[in-house]
Amino acid sequence: MNENPQTPGREEEERERWELLREINEFTEGPLVVLSFIWVGLLILELANGLTGFLPTLVLVIWGLFILDFLIEFIIAPRKLVYLRNSWLTMIALVVPAFRILRIFPALRLLRATRFIRSANLVRLLTSTNRGLRAMRLALGRRGFGYVILATIMILFLGAGGILQFESSSALQRAGYEDTTGIEHYGDAVWYTAMIITTFGSDYWPQSAEGRALTVILSIYSVAIFGYITATIASVFISSDNAAREKEGRSRRRPWSPALRRS
Repeated sequence: MNENPQTPGREEEERERWELLREINEFTEGPLVVLSFIWVGLLILELANGLTGFLPTLVLVIWGLFILDFLIEFIIAPRKLVYLRNSWLTMIALVVPAFRILRIFPALRLLRATRFIRSANLVRLLTSTNRGLRAMRLALGRRGFGYVILATIMILFLGAGGILQFESSSALQRAGYEDTTGIEHYGDAVWYTAMIITTFGSDYWPQSAEGRALTVILSIYSVAIFGYITATIASVFISSDNAAREKEGRSRRRPWSPALRRS
């Protein structure tokens, strides 16, 4: 049986590189959480009213920092395929914003109206939402009721931005939907998204495939989240009831003493 004498050395090097990768993650966790919140806020602004001034440049800078962090971790990771398999969603989140560069080239702006670009925008919205949720989990340190409320608020405003992007009259016309009236204002999009999340429903039905897909995702989220809220409220009542019964049981099992008898 042939054994490679370098195997123990490579195993030690691999452990050291995984440890270095863990230390880098701990060191960059705080700054990346802050950048993720800024990224989500900029995305909401972009979807609602567009970005002006230095804000588009800020988006590119943050995106570049995300790419740099990913590349550093990829270089350090001893097993590249394992790292890529565990980070496939991050890769998608880093690739999709590249389609923003199409806006720079006038000859390619027509592609923004194609189904491919609209689908890429939907993927960008979903991956950015995932980034924001991950940052919120790291910031709060746990997934409790407060996390659920804050996550729902974030999804409300992000989802409203996506609905406005896909379902405005101008967006529908660019996508080839003629003679249709969409959602014109961000406030209306927030109202529509709130009605979907709260399961009340709305009299508006999305026209585009991306708008319908986003509405389905929001509906699924609303069912899951209200199921969690219902279970949480029920557990609170059950815990209170059990505590009351336990207290009553202890009072009935109080030990006999002459002092109690004389009283």
